[in-house]
Amino acid sequence: MASTSTPLTLPVLPLDDEVVLPGMVVPLDLNDADVRAAVEAAQAAARSEPGKPKVLLVPRIDGTYASTGVLGTVEQVGRLADGDPGALIRGRGRVQIGAGTTGPGAALWVEGTRIDETVPEPLPGHVAELVKEYKALATAWLRKRGAWQVVDRVQAIDDVSQLADNSGYSPFLTTEQKIELLETTDPVARLKLATQHLRDHLAEQDVAETIAKDVQEGVDKQQREFLLRRQLEAVRKELRELNGEADGEESDDYRARVEAADLPEKVREAALKEVDKLERSSDQSPEGSWIRTWLDTILELPWNDRTEDAYDIQGAKAVLDAEHAGLEDVKERITEYLAVRKRRTDRGLGVIGGRRGGAVLALVGPPGVGKTSLGESVAHAMGRKFVRVALGGVRDEAEIRGHRRTYVGALPGRIVRAIKEAGSMNPVVLLDEIDKVGSDFRGDPAAALLEVLDPAQNHTFRDHYLEVELDLSDVVFLATANVLEAIPEALLDRMELVRLDGYTEDEKVVIARDHLLPRQLERAGLDKDEVTLDESALRKLAGEYTREAGVRTLERSIARLLRKVAAQHELGERELPFTIKDEDLRGLIGRPHHVPESAQDPAERRTSVPGVATGLAVTGAGGDVLFVEASLADPETGAAGLTLTGQLGDVMKESAQIALSFLRSHGAELELPVADLKDRGVHIHFPAGAVPKDGPSAGVTMTTALASLLSGRLVRTDVAMTGEVSLTGRVLPIGGVKQKLLAAQRAGVTTVIIPKRNEPDLDDVPAEVLDKLDVHTVTDVRQVLELALAPATSGAESEVPVAA
Repeated sequence: MASTSTPLTLPVLPLDDEVVLPGMVVPLDLNDADVRAAVEAAQAAARSEPGKPKVLLVPRIDGTYASTGVLGTVEQVGRLADGDPGALIRGRGRVQIGAGTTGPGAALWVEGTRIDETVPEPLPGHVAELVKEYKALATAWLRKRGAWQVVDRVQAIDDVSQLADNSGYSPFLTTEQKIELLETTDPVARLKLATQHLRDHLAEQDVAETIAKDVQEGVDKQQREFLLRRQLEAVRKELRELNGEADGEESDDYRARVEAADLPEKVREAALKEVDKLERSSDQSPEGSWIRTWLDTILELPWNDRTEDAYDIQGAKAVLDAEHAGLEDVKERITEYLAVRKRRTDRGLGVIGGRRGGAVLALVGPPGVGKTSLGESVAHAMGRKFVRVALGGVRDEAEIRGHRRTYVGALPGRIVRAIKEAGSMNPVVLLDEIDKVGSDFRGDPAAALLEVLDPAQNHTFRDHYLEVELDLSDVVFLATANVLEAIPEALLDRMELVRLDGYTEDEKVVIARDHLLPRQLERAGLDKDEVTLDESALRKLAGEYTREAGVRTLERSIARLLRKVAAQHELGERELPFTIKDEDLRGLIGRPHHVPESAQDPAERRTSVPGVATGLAVTGAGGDVLFVEASLADPETGAAGLTLTGQLGDVMKESAQIALSFLRSHGAELELPVADLKDRGVHIHFPAGAVPKDGPSAGVTMTTALASLLSGRLVRTDVAMTGEVSLTGRVLPIGGVKQKLLAAQRAGVTTVIIPKRNEPDLDDVPAEVLDKLDVHTVTDVRQVLELALAPATSGAESEVPVAA
C-alpha cells in the first residue's frame, strides 16, 4: 500500500484540460504565461539546490485544481518542433497537495507531500495475474495500431505502479479518466482501473470492426450482383444473335459510331476507352449518362472538316470595301493575311510543325465603329464560317476551358462550342468585348484565353471537358475591345493590335448613305423612292445632331426621321415621295444637340471670359473636347493654395501643380502678374464633374487657362490643344493624336496645337481631316501661349473671374 514521506515546497505548473502521470515525458509550450512562470521559478530555486529544477504538475479543470499532483523535473529548455520556446518535463511521482506558500518568481508555490507508491515483493498471485492480463490487453491494442516497438517496452515493465501509469499515454482515455488514475494512489487499484478502461475500449473496437465488416459484405454483394447482371446481358446478347434478332445495345451502337467516324488517332483511342467503360457500367449508374454525353460531343465535333479559303485576293478586298467604309488598316491586314496564305498553299507550306497559319487580331476602338460587324465581313471575304462568342461579363474560367467531367451538368467551354456550332475546324471566331472579362473566386477567364490565343500553343489546346487535344491553329480569332488598358498585358502580347479610331464626317456620310439609310428604310416600311435624305441633311445629322466616334447614334437619328415621316404620311399630313433637306431637320426631330463653339453667339461661348481653355482628351467612346476653367479667389475671403475639382486622377492633379509652378517661376518672363498668386487661392475646374478624368495630356491646357486668367487675355475660340508640360515649360508627347484630332474636327475647332514629337502620328490622320484643321506642332509652352491667347484688350483685367 502507499504511504507518505518528506514534505516538499514546489512551484505549481497548471495543466488546462490535460493530465500527466508519473513516468510520462511531455513537451510544454513556454508561450503559456503560467507554464513559463512555473519553469522560471523552478530554475531560480534550483540555483541554490543540487539537481534539476522541480515543478508540481497539477491538472486544472474549469479553473479547479486537482488534489493530487505530479512531481516533475525540467529535463530541457529549448525550441519545440514548430519553433516556439518549450520545456521538456518528466513526471517523477505523485504529490499530495497541501497549503500555499511563498517562493521566488511569479508562480504559485504550495507545500506537498511525496506519496510512496512501492508494492512489496514478491507480488501476490492475484496481482501477478492482473499484471499479465493488462500486458496482454495492451499488446493486442498496440498490435492493431502497428506499434511494435511500444509492445516490447510495455512487456519489459514489471513495476505495478509504473505499468498502471503507462496507460496515461493512451489517446482514448478522457481527461476525467486520467484524473481518476492520478488520484488513485494504490498501485493495484490503479492497475485494475487501467485494465478496465483498456478492456472497454477493445470491446468498442470490436463492435466497430463488426459494423465495417457488415458494410463490406454489402458492397461485395452489390459487386456480385453487378457481375451477374453483366453476364446475364451477355447471355441475352448471344441468344439474340442465335435467333437472328437486331442488337439494340446502346454501347455497341456507340462503338460502331466511333469506329465509323473520321476521328484523329488519339481521339479515337480515348473514345473507345470511354465506350469500354460504358459497356462495363450498369444502367442505373449515373456515369453511363456522363459517358454518353461526352461521346455525343466528341462525335459532333468537325475534327477533319475544313472550308476552303477563298484565295481571290481582289474579290476579298472588294467584299470588305463594299461592306465597310473606312477601316483601311483592318482591310489591309486581312488582305495581307490572305495573300500570304495563298502563297504558302501554292508552295506546299500549308502545315509546318503541326501548325497552320491562323491569325489573332485585336480590334480596339470606341463603340459603334463596326468592330463586331467587321468580323462577319472578314469571314465572308475569306469564305469561312463565322461564330461570335460574347465575353462581356464572363467571370468563370470554365466558360473558356470547360468544366471537369466530375461535375453534374458539365459542358465544354465556349471555344469548343464555337467550333461545334461552326461545323468546321477553321472558322472566324469573334471574341466580342474581351476587355469586359472579369475574374473572381471561380478563376480568371482572361488567363484561360492565353493558350487559346497563342499561335505557338493552340494547335494542342485541351479543354477540361474533352481532355483530348483540339487543333485551333487554323482558326482566325478576332477580339474586340473598347478600352485597351483593360486587356491584361500577357493576353494583349499574343494578339496583333489594330486600332479603329472612329470615322470622319465624310466617312459617316458615306456609311449613312450606302448602309444605314437602306436598312432603316426597310425597317420603317418605306421604299427607297418614297423618302430620300439629301447629303446636306446627312452631314448636318453627323455634325450637329450626333457627336460620336461611331455611327450608332447617327443610325438612330435616321430611324427617328423615317419614323416621323412615315407617321405623318399615315396621318395625312405629308405626301410622298419626300426629300429631307437640312432645313427640315429641326421641324422633324428638334434642334441640334451639338452646336460648335465657333457657331455660337460670342457672348455665350465658354471661352468668352479669361481663364477658360479648350483641351482634347480620349475616352472609352473615342476622342472628345475638354474645357478647363480657372479662377482666383478674393484675397479678403479666399484661402491661398490650389483647389482642383472635376473628379481628377492623381496624374492630372500633378499636371495642375506643374502648370502653376511653371507660371510662378516664369511669370516675369511671360509678363504675367504672378504676385496675385501669393495670397490668393487658385481654383481649376474641369466641367462634367461626374466623369472621372486622368492623364498628363491636359498640362498645356491648364497652363493656358491660368495664363489667360492672369493676363486677362481670352483664349481663342477656334483653338484646342493637347500635350504634357514639364517644369521647364517643355511640351512632351502624348497618345491618341488621331482620336483627338477627329474630336476637334467634329467639335468645329479649326486650329489644334500638339507636341512636336507627335508630328509622326499625323500620318495616321485622314487627309480630309488635316485639310480642315490648322495643326501647329510646338516644343515649348511659350509657343502655345502665343498661338492660343488672343491679343490684350482694354478692360481685360476687370474680366478676371474671381471665386466667391
